[in-house]
Order: sequence, then C-alpha cells, then structure tokens
Amino acid sequence: MTRESDAHQLETRDLPDGIDREDWENPTWQLRNRIRTVDELARYIDPTPEEVAAIEDLSRRFRFVITPYYAHLMSREDPSCPLRRQVVPSLEEAQDEAGLADPLDEVLHSPVKNVIRVYPDRIAFCVNNECALYCRYCLRKRMVGDVDWSMQKKELQTALDWIAVTPEIRDVLLTGGDPLVYSDGRLEWLLERLHAIPHVELIRLGTRLPVTLPYRVTQELCDMLSRYHPIWVNTHFNHPREITSAAAQACDRLLRAGIPVGNQSVLMRGINDDLETMRALCEGLVRIRVRPYYCYQAQLLEGTSHFRVPIERGLELFRALRGRTSGFAIPQFVLDTPHGKVPLDYPFWRGREGQDALMETWDGHIWREPNPLDSAGEG
Repeated sequence: MTRESDAHQLETRDLPDGIDREDWENPTWQLRNRIRTVDELARYIDPTPEEVAAIEDLSRRFRFVITPYYAHLMSREDPSCPLRRQVVPSLEEAQDEAGLADPLDEVLHSPVKNVIRVYPDRIAFCVNNECALYCRYCLRKRMVGDVDWSMQKKELQTALDWIAVTPEIRDVLLTGGDPLVYSDGRLEWLLERLHAIPHVELIRLGTRLPVTLPYRVTQELCDMLSRYHPIWVNTHFNHPREITSAAAQACDRLLRAGIPVGNQSVLMRGINDDLETMRALCEGLVRIRVRPYYCYQAQLLEGTSHFRVPIERGLELFRALRGRTSGFAIPQFVLDTPHGKVPLDYPFWRGREGQDALMETWDGHIWREPNPLDSAGEG
C-alpha cells in the first residue's frame, strides 16, 4: 500500500458512532469536541497502559488536547504510529534532563507581551496561546493553554502600537498558539490594523490548522484574507500521512485566494528521520502545491529528548535527497537559536566539539548546541 492510499484509507474510514459527516466537517464542532481524557481518546485508538499513565501524569504539565479529525488519522492499534506519537503523551517526556522551557530565550526578546524580535526588520507576534491540538514537541508548550499568556484585545492593541512606532518592522508573522483559532472577525480586526501601518509590507500566518483541522480553512476565511495582501501562510506537515484530501483542499483554497503556502516541518526520531518518509513528505507537499520551506532540527526543549536526532543524521538525510527529487522539493535544514535561524550547511555549520554542535549565526555569533551522538557514536 502506498503512503497516499494509506492516508486516504485512514481519512475515509467510518466515523465514530453517533457522529454525522455534517458535524464532522464543522470546525466549531471539532473544537468543541476536542479530546482531553483517556475515555475520549479510546473512541479513536486503543491506549496502551504507558499512554494512559503518561496522560494522567503529564497532562497537567504538558497539556493534552487533540482534534477528533487528527485522532481519526492515527492508527488504532500501533502506538508507534508517527501521527499518534506527535500528540499522545509519552512517559519519555519525563526523562529529559537537558531540555529547557524556553530554549530560544523568547521572553528576553520580547519588547512587549508576546512580540518576539530577533531580527531588525521582522517579528513573531504570538497573538494567542491556543491551538487546535497540542503537539508534544511544541516550542511554546510553556505558554500554550496557559491563561497567563492569553492576549486580551487591549494587549493586542499595545503590541500594534509598538509596531506602529517601530518603523524598522516590515514583516510581521502572526503565530501563537495558532492565529486561525480566532474567528474570522477577530482575525480581520487584527489584519486590518496591521495592514494600515505604512511600514508593514508583509503579513505572514503560521498555522497548523490545514493539518490538524483543515475544515477551518473555509472559502469565507480565504476571501477575507485576500483583502489584506500580501499575505503568506506557512503550515506544518511532518509526515506524508497528514497529507489528506481535506488538507489538500484547505491548501488549495488558500492558494486560489492568491496566498502562497509553504511548509515548516520538524525532524523527529522515528517520525520522519528516514529518507523514504522525508522524500514522500516533500514530494507529497509539492503535489498539493505547498513549497517545502524549512525543516527544523528539534530544539533542546523540555520533554523532547526522545524526538531529537544528531544533527549529522539530518545533514546526511538532506544530502541524500539531493539528486533523488526535485530541488524545490528539498527544504532548508535549519536550527533555530536565540540569535535566529541557522542553515545547517556551509559556511554556517562549523562541525562538532564533543557532544556539542557548533555553527555561526547570521550576526556573527558562534552558537554551541548540545547535540549528543547516538549511543553507537554515529550522526
């Protein structure tokens, strides 16, 4: 069975009892019925004792929420399912002694609440702290779902006022959380005000909803977004089984509204760190006209040691893709640091000293990233 037919089979299998198709494809229904307990999860998979224990032990620390749509794509029987491992808690999350809560020092780069400025001309604006589901490797798991990080309208306005008096800012990335969790009206309120700032030339949306809740990408949403061009979208597919017909339709609506769509994935152990899977992911994205943009090295983030792979393995993987698929289907392999994103190739990559990887950032700093080799000593 091909990966495409496998994804189609998962997507089109019978819905759980008592759910009709009209409700299923309603994004409001999906958000209201998100999975938050073991009993709710058991409608879609057979949780292992280890998964049950992890949900009970970890969900208060690393929050646990899954959309029914995404749960329906997971393998019921296989706990090693690459989609299931991304969102169902694991006891391995408690075994990470090196991981940090904020490895990019985002709080230190915030001139006002939830605005992150690393580069002179662009910012990440975390407009909310809510997502359709919570990924176990989420860079901002410290804030997602925490009421202290939510953004009230007056706080959004404070950030907008800061942008308006900071003329160097030409590029604003709306992220979070996920900006598409907002209603169309609330999102348009924000876009209208950003669009009116003369020095803001470009607005980007960082969203995983085309992957985790594609029904949210309605024609009405796309029509609204098209009023505020130039709008760009980066989404977040990690595995070819996430490229379903519903996800493809969501991306197609964005594209037909004149919105370029790119993809940012994360390289993760046992999910996409082999040549066959990464090639299928990249070629699957190209088929739906989504450009593979970045693939991130997994961060030194708390609770994620079981996902991280040696950087050398990623270098080998992306070298192996060269010549084996279209050049524009190969994303740039990068590490995000407190000094910004660093391409993991020449001349930025400086090699290894012991268990640390060394690289030069765009502003001339030498960044040392703890990145242990495999137990076999191989990258």
